[in-house]
Amino acid sequence: MDINEALSIIPRSLISLVTLFIATKILGKKQVSELSLFDYVIGISIGNFTAEMILVLENQLINGVVAILTFGIVGYIISYISLKSISFRRFMIGTPTIIMSNGKILYNALKKLNIDINDFLEQARIAGHFDITQINYAIMEANGDISFLLKEKYQTPTAKDLNIKKESESLPANIIIDSNIMNENINETDKTKDWFIKELKKQGYTSYENILLATYSNNNLTIYRKNENTKPKNVLE
Repeated sequence: MDINEALSIIPRSLISLVTLFIATKILGKKQVSELSLFDYVIGISIGNFTAEMILVLENQLINGVVAILTFGIVGYIISYISLKSISFRRFMIGTPTIIMSNGKILYNALKKLNIDINDFLEQARIAGHFDITQINYAIMEANGDISFLLKEKYQTPTAKDLNIKKESESLPANIIIDSNIMNENINETDKTKDWFIKELKKQGYTSYENILLATYSNNNLTIYRKNENTKPKNVLE
């Protein structure tokens, strides 16, 4: 690339920047916030057009401008129709899906959404919920985020706000994940493997096959089954 070609990128970049700004204004603030699947596709496509418009000097500049503005206008039209039609909105954007209900993890919902139990636990920790026994409902939103509703006794006002003395908390240990026993995690608790095996038998489990997750916290072992017969539920607007 010679100096003239390099310098020619400057006006192309400025034009693409202005075009991209116009397209973003058309799409609205939603494009720069949490994205739905369709918004994500539109954003990626516009980004590709912008890059080609700047770097592929053989392409006519007007082609990139038209492509970016076209996708921006299409995105705006889709958003407008989505506001008017709930069925169209569900088709294009999707609907939230319940993945935990009444304190039980819905295994089929995880499979439907193509996420595993470790992904779910990670999202819970990111949201500040290290002990999932405190969670009553978990819902995956259309944009991929997971919202959590705690059980009533764990909701605000907290025990601290009410000056209620609580027993010391320990970090929950995941004893079984996807039917596999986690020996290293057991070693970090104050119990032995034999103790957990006895507790599992007390709760009617002689094997780990039907256990999606088993957590231990504050001397309590909580088990989440693989509910194969539980159908995933969509939360409709």
